[in-house]
Amino acid sequence: MSAPIAHGGGITAAAAAFGGRPDDWLDLSTGINPCPVALPDIPARAWHRLPDRHLVDEARRAARDHYGSGEILPLPVPGTQSVIQLLPRLIEDDRIAVTDNKVAVTDKRIAVVSPTYGEYARAFASAGFAVDAVDDLAAIGSEHRLTVVVNPNNPDGRVWPTDTLIAAHDRMKAAGGLLVVDEAFGDTDPALSLASCAPQLSNLIIFRSFGKFFGLAGLRLGFAIAQDDILERFEDWLGPWAVSGPALSIAGSLLRSDVSPIRGRIDGRNAGLHAVLKGAGLQISGGTALFTLVADARAGDIYTHLCRHHILVRKFDYAPDWLRFGLTPDPAADRRLGEALQRFER
Repeated sequence: MSAPIAHGGGITAAAAAFGGRPDDWLDLSTGINPCPVALPDIPARAWHRLPDRHLVDEARRAARDHYGSGEILPLPVPGTQSVIQLLPRLIEDDRIAVTDNKVAVTDKRIAVVSPTYGEYARAFASAGFAVDAVDDLAAIGSEHRLTVVVNPNNPDGRVWPTDTLIAAHDRMKAAGGLLVVDEAFGDTDPALSLASCAPQLSNLIIFRSFGKFFGLAGLRLGFAIAQDDILERFEDWLGPWAVSGPALSIAGSLLRSDVSPIRGRIDGRNAGLHAVLKGAGLQISGGTALFTLVADARAGDIYTHLCRHHILVRKFDYAPDWLRFGLTPDPAADRRLGEALQRFER
């Protein structure tokens, strides 16, 4: 088993190292909408009973209409991390070859367009697969059984055009492989999504996050979009009642709501963050509507300085000059961040 990956959101550990109560920290280390939407009414039976099939079906229909996946009913999952862990099972049977009555593991490789969310490489490496970190979809080859691309990418916000992704899918399909497109940050720009193409792309799997856009990450809810045979395997492996009744009820309501005010609020918070970062003389080198990537040779010192002011951002062991800033929840938090950055000794 490979070592755990450090992610954003570690306020407890940061407070233990730098002091203060976790609730008093300003957490900018994640890419989650800091202005959570108001919760819709949740029927008491959603809390009282095991999740009935009609709740699952209603959430799936709402997700289909929200994501525009046509005839495909997206599968609700307990956070997309849960199905990332299942990906090796989709292809592990193909790693076994029988030669001279002996069972041997074939050398199937996985391509992950990198740098990106680290749990993909970790899941496959832990399952015994060889993982190639590639910097471009053009680098995938016939030796790759599955390719992962995050679009838009975390942490640099890199975007892949739809035509390029479809061409990558077709190459993977021709070689008997799968293309996984993680659209966790796709809700702020629906035009980037491959969901509408999914019914025609048999070797495509799309993951969508629910909690990031709606600011409800604690629900642990996501959706998988793929052909029925793949979704049925995920559903079987996850087991019964994988997603809670309250989460399904909330999804069924919010995915049918008008989300344009949410996008507008996120855009406003993004503009506020950019103004603070530019005012502090920091170089913005990428990002999405939900986070901004800064490149600076002093990144490590800035990170520590902000921690001393009880502000947590995301640093990267593989890119020591990078810092990722999540959105602040309001103008007062903008000022708090700006004042802390102005105190940094250059």
